[in-house]
Amino acid sequence: MQLSPRENITMALDAVWTNRFRSMLTILGIVIGISTVVTVASLLTGLRAGVVTFFDELGPDNSFIYKTSGDPNQTFAPPKERKRRAILKEYADTIRRYAGNVQDISVQLFIPGASNGHIITAKVPGFETDSLSMVGATPNSIDTAPKDFDQGRYFTEEENDRVAHVAVIGFDLSRALYPDGNAVGRTFMLDGAEFMVIGVFAKAKGGFFGANGADTQIQFPIKTAESRYPQIDRYMITCKAKPGLRKDAFDEVEGIMRRIRRLKTDEPDDFSISTPDQIIQQFDKITGLIGLVAIAISALGLLVGGIGVMNIMLVSVTERTREIGIRKAIGARRFDIVGQFLLEAMTLTGVGGVLGIAIAVGLTTLVGFLVPSLPSSVPTWAVVTAFTVSVSVGLFFGVWPAVKASRLDPVEALRYE
Repeated sequence: MQLSPRENITMALDAVWTNRFRSMLTILGIVIGISTVVTVASLLTGLRAGVVTFFDELGPDNSFIYKTSGDPNQTFAPPKERKRRAILKEYADTIRRYAGNVQDISVQLFIPGASNGHIITAKVPGFETDSLSMVGATPNSIDTAPKDFDQGRYFTEEENDRVAHVAVIGFDLSRALYPDGNAVGRTFMLDGAEFMVIGVFAKAKGGFFGANGADTQIQFPIKTAESRYPQIDRYMITCKAKPGLRKDAFDEVEGIMRRIRRLKTDEPDDFSISTPDQIIQQFDKITGLIGLVAIAISALGLLVGGIGVMNIMLVSVTERTREIGIRKAIGARRFDIVGQFLLEAMTLTGVGGVLGIAIAVGLTTLVGFLVPSLPSSVPTWAVVTAFTVSVSVGLFFGVWPAVKASRLDPVEALRYE
């Protein structure tokens, strides 16, 4: 008697359903392993998408020169980097003069969030917040890193030259200070000085863990920043390459900086120069390590689940010895027996994979609901890979029980009680 693949699949599903409670316990390890790796992959994919969008807003053709590596808004840096000489804003003029592949250059001055031992706050009557960062910028900063506006405009060269106390603020900060949504033309106090809002940036896209510092940033003319904080030397130079010449511009700017800093050929850079692509690559290395940990955890769950599947299939072979004998006596081939038991094992792990994927989708959706600022999405490749791996585990661990069942002698099997 020869069974069609459809009949084999039907028998396999019936056998799994008959022992559904036992089957669920068996595939628990599969469910845990698959749900872990799909959830982590979903969160990391969402985070990476946010980071890529964040750096696209900073300008994909830009190179950033700063004293230390890392975020210029942060005061922490490796001890060796802290000893470096400061970046001077005059470097921008030299780069502009000699870098033929650079289209435009802007300078930013990052102001620490604490001054003279106290936290700097922005306040208006009835509202005050210290969730902010401050940047003095040249007026062409809006050209090297274009941003959309919710209200108003950016400051001009004339306002920079006369050290005007005007500011462009981030979307979230504007809502914190002016809940009615009307910020342009109104004033706020910042570290003992009054500033007038002339613009509000649109809600920023992307960011780290769903947060984008531009939403709480205050930008004002760089000469105003220098007059208010003459002791601060945390300058960053942004160099925008000509279209299609980002790599050439990067190498050119790095060479000019080394000459400005009088570095010998064998000396390492005593400054940091980076592009959005390089920063994203560093982020990928970090998330890659997290992914490896997730894979290790899921592999352990899959191993436990696979061993459980092998064990339950061996038990099933023993319990159904007489059934196997009857099938072989009426003409079932060894191939049919192997196929039936392999399909049962693959069905078990396949169901475990589907349940694990469903749990991962639920967890990812829940995270997105509870933490709206944290980007999360379930990538198709993770779902397909997870299901394929779960079925493959059943195939691998089901081979020995299936072969054992196919080798049973029909006469001996029929005598089994």
